[in-house]
Amino acid sequence: MAKDNRKLIVVGVDGSELSLVALRTARRLADLLHCRVEAMTVWTHPISLAAPVASAEWSPRVDAEEALNEAVLQAFGDDVPEGLTKIAVSGQPVQVLVEASKDAEMLVVGSRGRGGFAGLLLGSVSSAAAAHAHCPVLIVHPPETE
Repeated sequence: MAKDNRKLIVVGVDGSELSLVALRTARRLADLLHCRVEAMTVWTHPISLAAPVASAEWSPRVDAEEALNEAVLQAFGDDVPEGLTKIAVSGQPVQVLVEASKDAEMLVVGSRGRGGFAGLLLGSVSSAAAAHAHCPVLIVHPPETE
């Protein structure tokens, strides 16, 4: 298979409704700008006060990959954009997205993710990504309700 040389639009995906909107928005932009979409989720090892115990039954990486697959399915159904790549990375979301932005034409994130405080207009990840990314950042907001 030939390498896809189109420029890249990176999308931060955490499974929230706004990250699904970010995926759909990135697809529209990718079509217009002749780019490909990279859906990226970030996972961390859980913090525990007890000594870590190896488990063959549970893996945060596998959980993150499954959640990313589910988000892509929810966003696109069977109509997945051509050339879309899915990546699950261990680390801190802001650091990982800022690093990924070095090779991107654009970074797309939701204004609010799964955590945080209701009523805030901008989440900590989206505001930090906008401040530190190496490419333009598009922050999608929820659609206005009537």
